[in-house]
Amino acid sequence: MDLQKQTEPRAAVAEMRASDADRDRIADVLREALAEGRLTADEHAERVEGVLNAKTVGELELFVRDLPAAHQARTAPAPNRPDAGAVPPEADENVVAVFSQAMRKGRWRAGRRLHAYAIFGSVEIDLSEAIFEYQQVVIKAVSVFGNVEVHVPENVSLRGTGGGVLGNFEVDTLDSAEPDAPVVYVDGWAVLGNVEARPRRGRTVADILDRVHHRVDRRLRKHLGH
Repeated sequence: MDLQKQTEPRAAVAEMRASDADRDRIADVLREALAEGRLTADEHAERVEGVLNAKTVGELELFVRDLPAAHQARTAPAPNRPDAGAVPPEADENVVAVFSQAMRKGRWRAGRRLHAYAIFGSVEIDLSEAIFEYQQVVIKAVSVFGNVEVHVPENVSLRGTGGGVLGNFEVDTLDSAEPDAPVVYVDGWAVLGNVEARPRRGRTVADILDRVHHRVDRRLRKHLGH
């Protein structure tokens, strides 16, 4: 019975549609295997082509099942919802667009909860350069004849719960390989509108922090030089 309980979740994960982050993870494993001499150049090229054409997570795993990295312990996926009381019900910030546009982007501090409302308007929430002060961030997105777009760094975890009424609610689920990475939850509804949340390729929390530290160090050295 215990074996059956363990097998069922694995089968469900294998049937999930593969994301770009999933393909990148497998491609990294293949790249390391080529560098270690475990794969020939022809084998590597053939498997990479298969990775690009794979549709599900299970199909991706087939390309690395004979490699050591495929059997290493993986980080447990982020939970589907924050723990009770972990995030307050009141919003730290509201972003509202009524027959207009509103956005939050660039270098800004993300609170624990943000509400976005697009009523015959457009809202963009871009967390790709945001400062995450909390590990769990909840975004409530409601679109009525409007559009709400959420972008996150590619090395956070992304979850979504919602639906559409003659509209589109779409969240690209993402699992970070880093156990302490922020988790962004996008909840809401799209009524004759659109709500989308997805990672922004090439943007990571670590990269952003490195650039900030580099600027600070450069300014400090410049100051000390005077």
